[in-house]
Amino acid sequence: MASHDAWALVCRLFSGGTPLSHSTLSPSEIAASSTLGKAVKPAVLNQTHTLCPYCQLHRCQIWGDGKGGRICHCPECGQVSVQADDLAALELDQEWFRAKLRLAMDINSRDGIIDLGADVWHLGDARSAPVVLARSLMKIWREPTILDRVRVKDGNIRVIAPRHREARGEPLGHGVQWLSLEERFAFYGGGITYTPVAETAGMSVVADPTTPVFGPFSADFRWVTLDSWSDGAIHCTPGQAAVFKALWEFKGEWRRGEQVMLRAKLNSTKPSDVFKAARYEGPRHAYQTLVDTQEREGLYAMPCAAKR
Repeated sequence: MASHDAWALVCRLFSGGTPLSHSTLSPSEIAASSTLGKAVKPAVLNQTHTLCPYCQLHRCQIWGDGKGGRICHCPECGQVSVQADDLAALELDQEWFRAKLRLAMDINSRDGIIDLGADVWHLGDARSAPVVLARSLMKIWREPTILDRVRVKDGNIRVIAPRHREARGEPLGHGVQWLSLEERFAFYGGGITYTPVAETAGMSVVADPTTPVFGPFSADFRWVTLDSWSDGAIHCTPGQAAVFKALWEFKGEWRRGEQVMLRAKLNSTKPSDVFKAARYEGPRHAYQTLVDTQEREGLYAMPCAAKR
């Protein structure tokens, strides 16, 4: 699980392309970052604005408190003290990342990395086939001609890019093979490993990570499929998946928040805490749809789990 969480954090850092504040990392991501070694490094955040350290929902300007400290004014929480840890951040070492991907793909070391622009790089050729790294599949969808710069006659191009909620099969068309960063690669032994497509051929139905297995949830509870969400399966963080899994295992019975979070192995006392951040719109919709709450008593239940 530690290596899985470590790779998930690497993928998140690469997809975002910017440093992540420590305050936005889940407990499992904080634990995973300590195992990544040279893959990540400390970063400096904007010192004038920050997410509210208390609710993590609003971006607020930082002011001096007149006593040598710093505060921000959140529209919901009011005046909140800003500590040094609130501005600490983590970023991916991009050079390490591209170098390890080249090793994983067995790219000839004589080939140099070419920046194709728009967060797209030609990593080199593996067995005469160009290998391209893109921060987003949308970059290639919008500008497919960018691949013309590396295309070879009668040869396929392999594009490494993070998973996209609308992408399935071969979204880039004939002659271009998409290698999902999350599914084809992993963090192992301080480097990156690659699982060739051929090794999982014939497993497409089982290997589809979004397939509902437990009610609306995938086998690992990282994906939720709901009719009320039109953008496809909802992708959850490991912490959110752990909360859903814990509630599912209680079979629809009411449990106190502390019991749920203890089973999820998270430090917070309220299941809703891991769904608060603004970027978790999809997971929060799933939580609000599937989880019943008795706020005053601090009780939580997942009714659909009782229908098994």
